[in-house]
Amino acid sequence: MVDAQLESTTIAISVSGDTRKFVASGEVVTFDGFLKVYMEGVDDAEDDNNTLLPPVKVGQVLQMPKSIEALQRYTRPPYRYNEASLVKQLETLGIGRPSTYAPTISTVIAREYVVKEDVAGEERTCNRLELKGGKISDEDKKEVFGAEHGKLRPTDLGTVVNDFLLANFPNIMDYNFTAEEEKNFDEIAAGNEEWTKAIDKFYKDFHPTVLNVSEQEGPKVGERQVGVEPATGKPVFVKIGRFGPVAQIGSADDEEKPRFAPLRKDQHLDTITFEEVMDLFRLPRQIGEYEGKVLTVAEGRFGPYIRHDGAFFSLKKTDDPMTITAERAIELIEEKRLAEKNRIISDFVAEGIQVCNGRYGAYIAYNGANYKIPKDKVAQDLTAAECQEIIKEQGDKKPAKRFGAKKTASATTKTATAKTTTTKSETAKTTAKKTATKSAAKK
Repeated sequence: MVDAQLESTTIAISVSGDTRKFVASGEVVTFDGFLKVYMEGVDDAEDDNNTLLPPVKVGQVLQMPKSIEALQRYTRPPYRYNEASLVKQLETLGIGRPSTYAPTISTVIAREYVVKEDVAGEERTCNRLELKGGKISDEDKKEVFGAEHGKLRPTDLGTVVNDFLLANFPNIMDYNFTAEEEKNFDEIAAGNEEWTKAIDKFYKDFHPTVLNVSEQEGPKVGERQVGVEPATGKPVFVKIGRFGPVAQIGSADDEEKPRFAPLRKDQHLDTITFEEVMDLFRLPRQIGEYEGKVLTVAEGRFGPYIRHDGAFFSLKKTDDPMTITAERAIELIEEKRLAEKNRIISDFVAEGIQVCNGRYGAYIAYNGANYKIPKDKVAQDLTAAECQEIIKEQGDKKPAKRFGAKKTASATTKTATAKTTTTKSETAKTTAKKTATKSAAKK
């Protein structure tokens, strides 16, 4: 179909008896093209940034519409990228190849430089004015501001790494550098340039910069002092720690070890205040007792939790560790206990067998392995003998591997590989000897 032709237009409408003007910005269709068919219905949601305007002429007298509406608007920050829009931007800048887009995005997510999340936004009041029939109506409407779905948001770690690279390696971080290197790779692949010369040219400039940065001294990257603790006079910092953003009171040079507290998920290095940092050191805090044991609220690597009688109970997203009460903590404890109780259908202690509820249905747990329950069996009615028959029918299973087991297996594999390599080397030596013998025989 033939392309449509649109013209970006700004229309200024004068009002008699007033120096102020109505202004409308948008696009005017000068040739319909495929829009003749496409615009028959409402095919897309309305887009405020691409409003279609009617064709008008300079000096044309316009008839006043039946109503004029004025709606209060808030300025919006640029939308964050989602995966699709990021790929589009990479294509526009000439960075990467289609085969590298997915691994690039998955890598920055896996390294926790960005997180993919939904933002609920916040509700704001917008004022609406309407002129109709010579009367002006005034009302307030509610609008959700800042809601985002499936967007990529940089983490504190990602921001710190990005700032460090921009400050010390501006040439490498330049979009044009990456696009230019892509062209060089194409030349190397085509045989028009030697890869050794290209690498040598790059490292002559890059290596001295690395040495210079490694010798620099100064405050650690991403570390920010937010104040001084009134009681001790020690400096208070926020920085990136081993397990993420943390607050720190004191320094490594002090005789007394520094105190640390992890930042909450909704707090960031560049925006957190001194008061918010000091609140973090209120944890862990005791909020009461239950069943003769102390209830303690603390912040861990995976979020806030309650510690009671050696057990841990995670807080919900709606629970604030600074304000949670003992009553609410008891509710969370009982909820988890009930869930654990409902998880086990039958427990045959003597045989070491349990019938449990799982994510995908009931199953039998025995000796660290799980066994499926046949469809013609009812989990609640199974006896120990029937469970043993099912286990026997499905055969012995190895317990689920843990992280330590993986390392052991890896080490075993390496040892086996090393032995195999030795065998190959011996074979090679033997072959060499045989060849030498044959050569000597020929002589």
